[in-house]
Amino acid sequence: VQLQASGGGLVQAGGSLRLSCAASGRAFGSYGMAWFRQAPGKEREFVAVISRGGARTSYANSIEGRFAISRDNAKNTVYLQMNSLKPEDTAVYYCAANPRGMSTPYGDPRRYDVWGQGTLVTVSS
Repeated sequence: VQLQASGGGLVQAGGSLRLSCAASGRAFGSYGMAWFRQAPGKEREFVAVISRGGARTSYANSIEGRFAISRDNAKNTVYLQMNSLKPEDTAVYYCAANPRGMSTPYGDPRRYDVWGQGTLVTVSS
């Protein structure tokens, strides 16, 4: 599978964005999918993960209920709805695929075999 992230942009604090990650290939439904982010000068950080069928999700504590991950396996796409954005959410956001599904630890980047190219989200204060 190959991944293409999109939907980033410039938004004011308090605003919303929806990121999309489109996958090529027929095996999309067999992958657990996650979003990570990397701010300038910082390490890549786990944001959210969703199971193969979409029934289970998990989020980083820092998200505090502001983001929601979802997927549409018919469209080979995973989404990240981001609300109440803060300047500290500014980062490049990456989608990633885990062929082992939604396996712990969710936040370990080594669990994910395929990565998208990233999409930049900038939140102004």
